[in-house]
Amino acid sequence: MILWIKLFLAHLIGDFIIQPSKWVIHKEANKIASKFLYIHTLVHFVVTMLLLWDISKWYIALIIAFSHLIIDATKLYIAPRFKNNSIPFFVDQFFHLLVLYVCVFYDDLYGQTWSFFQNLDWGLITAIVFVSFPAAIIMSKLLESMSNQIPVDHKSLPNAGKYIGIIERLFVLLFIILGRWEVIGLLITAKSVFRFNDLKESNNRKLTEYILIGTLISFGLAILTGLAYLHIK
Repeated sequence: MILWIKLFLAHLIGDFIIQPSKWVIHKEANKIASKFLYIHTLVHFVVTMLLLWDISKWYIALIIAFSHLIIDATKLYIAPRFKNNSIPFFVDQFFHLLVLYVCVFYDDLYGQTWSFFQNLDWGLITAIVFVSFPAAIIMSKLLESMSNQIPVDHKSLPNAGKYIGIIERLFVLLFIILGRWEVIGLLITAKSVFRFNDLKESNNRKLTEYILIGTLISFGLAILTGLAYLHIK
């Protein structure tokens, strides 16, 4: 379980945290000719090695990095054939996680890392990372088809919705770990009160439904992450 969590955390960092949007755009435009495809692969190798913290396990990082290159390159050529961009995204993530599972299945890293890293709560770190930007990207993919039907509010701050979602999921995760489920209800109520005037003034049913679906997905991802962490712990 420790090995799996480390590899999964490395994947989240490499695929969602240390990958600017311009890298993705450049890769989609230039495919295997894009330098960022290979930089992205190198990032996965380095991050995996740092989290494993065991030079003798270099082959695990190499397998993950090489497979990541092959899977991403394949996705670049197949993705344009799909009208729904979320399908290639989730298929791509499935194969990345499958590679991680294979690595964990054939190798055991228990007790071989330094005591400092053994004492860290890797489950909690992974949960926090997941409910931040990875969860935000997953939500954007799930709501992509709906967002095109919602009018753009030019009065909104740039990326405000994304960061509000990240903060609320972090709060939900914290309250679940502390066992304070009632506070989550208060958090949902508070958000509803703040949103009420905006939805009342806009009088837009689609916008109301979009916000409701987004809120439920956001809270759902945070709750599932919190429950998974408690189960692992």
